[in-house]
Amino acid sequence: MLDSMVKIYSLKCSLLALVALFFTSTVWGSSLIPAAPKLAASAFYLVDAHSGKVIASKDADKRLPPASLTKMMTSYIVAQEVSKGRVSLDDMVPVSVAAWKKGGSKMYIREGTKVKLSDLLKGIIIQSGNDASIAVAEFIAGSEDGFAELMNHQALQLGMHDTHYVNATGWPAKDHYSTAKDLAILGMAVARDFPEHYKLYSQKYFTYNNIRQPNRNKLLWADSTVDGLKTGHTEEAGYCLVASAVRKNMRLVSVVMGTQSEKSRAQESQKLLNYGFRFYQTHRLYEQNEKIHEARIWGGTQDDLQLGVQDDLYVSIARGEYKNLKPSIELNGVIKAPIKKGQKLGLVRVMLDGDLVAQRPLVSLNDIEQGGFIKRIGDSAERFFSESFESIFSD
Repeated sequence: MLDSMVKIYSLKCSLLALVALFFTSTVWGSSLIPAAPKLAASAFYLVDAHSGKVIASKDADKRLPPASLTKMMTSYIVAQEVSKGRVSLDDMVPVSVAAWKKGGSKMYIREGTKVKLSDLLKGIIIQSGNDASIAVAEFIAGSEDGFAELMNHQALQLGMHDTHYVNATGWPAKDHYSTAKDLAILGMAVARDFPEHYKLYSQKYFTYNNIRQPNRNKLLWADSTVDGLKTGHTEEAGYCLVASAVRKNMRLVSVVMGTQSEKSRAQESQKLLNYGFRFYQTHRLYEQNEKIHEARIWGGTQDDLQLGVQDDLYVSIARGEYKNLKPSIELNGVIKAPIKKGQKLGLVRVMLDGDLVAQRPLVSLNDIEQGGFIKRIGDSAERFFSESFESIFSD
């Protein structure tokens, strides 16, 4: 009798678990994707860097103190200034009293000395040096306050609309905040816009002034696919981590904020990354300037016009669903010369089981000039008879 009751109870538990799985999972085509893991964090965000697909999130728009995650923007601006030729990595940067005295994590630079900008950049990224951050801010903008203005301007340029900086370090301050979503945008921008600069984020150690310090991102040791980005911690912010990993040409960026320990921020980030890579796959459907469609153009020096997309088109979908993707082309109407390269002439849509997973403008891949008078008259006549013919048979 007891065995029968146990079996009935087990069956009920199994049914309840199955019902719970159904209501907490996503059905995509023939694939069942379980709900994202529950993390011990104030907020988190997981996104594919190529397609922009948000795979998991919690309170991603909540404004929180970013701590030293701030330094991603500090280093981004340095990389930008170098790329524009306004500063050089070989520049010798003076160290002020303010930089030298700053508490918290340090690179251990000395007041009154000069340090090569390339070393300061490593001190910011690898050692999370507050002193290095302030020295760089003062060098580029004249003051840390002036540098914060550059940071806020750049944040808006990147679409980080819920971020505001007061300093270059992430030191706790009123009105210094960001969100998990905005920090993911910044992490993707660092990897995309300055790939050479991004390589510093995977460096495990840096020695300066005979002091060897490890990168605080423990995932660099735990997961060989992780190649960045940045940790942060203050009492107010908790332990935070923006991480990025690449597996089989799929780059994911995760943000975890407000965990309880160094170990926890690494573990929770690993859970998030593993979930994304396990259940999703990213595909590049079309390359930049690849011919997707050829359309008739009227009144031009050529009869056919090649159409494509301006940037690579990626989609992130459940594993095994690639075969079910259905692209379609929609033109704006009759195409008449002249046409400029990059001119938007329609849309390419990608559907999966009735859901829109991607949409991009369809653009001209080349210039087409207007044809001569005879060519235009001939095309007009051809088009008139073609449309009349179609109208008769469509009726």
